[in-house]
Amino acid sequence: MQIKLSDLPYGERAVVREIRTSAHDLNCLGLRIGKELKMITKQPIKGPVVVLLGELEIAMGIETAEQIVVETRTGA
Repeated sequence: MQIKLSDLPYGERAVVREIRTSAHDLNCLGLRIGKELKMITKQPIKGPVVVLLGELEIAMGIETAEQIVVETRTGA
């Protein structure tokens, strides 16, 4: 099933399927279409999220996370 990264539950893994934002900074960090990641932190009230990409933790604002479409492993 495809969902926004911002909706990925804590602890779940997913594969990046689409990035709907200017993603130069994310691309430099290795966040690209086809990469698997894991949601490790979601702050309440539209706070930032932190995902694990390989051994790298990437923090991003909720606005950015809402522009990234992922496919959950159960939907793959």
